[in-house]
Amino acid sequence: MSLPLFQVDAFAERPFAGNPAAVCLLDSERDPRWMQQVAAEMNLSETAFVLHRGDIFGLRWFTPTVEVDLCGHATLASAHILREQDLAPAGERITFQTRVFGALHALPAADGTVALDFPAMRPEPAELPESVLRALGGTPGAVFHDGYDYLVEYDDEEAVRALSPDFATLAKHSARGFIATAPGDAGSGFDIVSRFFAPGTGVNEDPVTGSAHCSLAVHWGEKLHRDELRGYQASRRGGTVTMKREEDRVRLVGHAVTVFRGEWLAAADP
Repeated sequence: MSLPLFQVDAFAERPFAGNPAAVCLLDSERDPRWMQQVAAEMNLSETAFVLHRGDIFGLRWFTPTVEVDLCGHATLASAHILREQDLAPAGERITFQTRVFGALHALPAADGTVALDFPAMRPEPAELPESVLRALGGTPGAVFHDGYDYLVEYDDEEAVRALSPDFATLAKHSARGFIATAPGDAGSGFDIVSRFFAPGTGVNEDPVTGSAHCSLAVHWGEKLHRDELRGYQASRRGGTVTMKREEDRVRLVGHAVTVFRGEWLAAADP
């Protein structure tokens, strides 16, 4: 068996930035146990599996330890590869069929960006145990929950950048992840900053998390009274995400760079 396999730095305009994702182009349906093993072997925050089905593409995402319901950066990486490999026409919308969220769309543009059409997620006020807030660090302010992740607001960008969480404690909580966020510094060129921690899914800190911006776009859009925002995820690698709220949808825009391509040669049996 030989399957095309790529690694893409998503939400990045150059290699070694943004969030690396593996993209595996399938030739047929595969056992999820095998996909999980491939994702563990790749050992990236996400491995995407793409299967061509007529006019659409099936899409599933796996961390090294679990399958996830929604992933932005690996969707962007998948759309980038489909366009780069001439598997999707230039300037035309790509439709991905996903396990939980149904049809998701991506539009590669001539300038190298990809626009993702994702669901808007509304964070509602919530509470976290004091032990979890201590594990996050700093001086957290308001806490919200969007059905998947906790969004924890801090006063300023420096507080978010300075966080050094206790991942062992965070991993014991049932949440998928924790979004730490604050307004961007004046003059930084960014409206907001964020970091994303998901040790419970095998990813202590995700470099750039597209799905988290489905919540950030709603939360900060309403606070700042703006439909369009520019966000920076302040991980070690860092990455930029442009967000545009469109009623119950969020358009996430970013660049991607292919850093290597190869073939998966191992057997398909789990």
